[in-house]
Amino acid sequence: MYNWSIDTKQLKKDPKQYAIWRIEQMVNFGLDGKKLSKKDLRKYWSELHLDPKKKAFLSWLLWPKKRS
Repeated sequence: MYNWSIDTKQLKKDPKQYAIWRIEQMVNFGLDGKKLSKKDLRKYWSELHLDPKKKAFLSWLLWPKKRS
């Protein structure tokens, strides 16, 4: 993933913020052939700033409701 507007070397100094930024970039702008980590999505869920419809869909995938 290539991002021209962020200094990723500087951002990598804070692993938590880098992980959040990376997840947001992958969800909002495409995965570029990579996979998202379900563990990381759940870990940083409350801190992610995503498109509401994408976040609702991911929520549905991560925590499916029990069907009777």
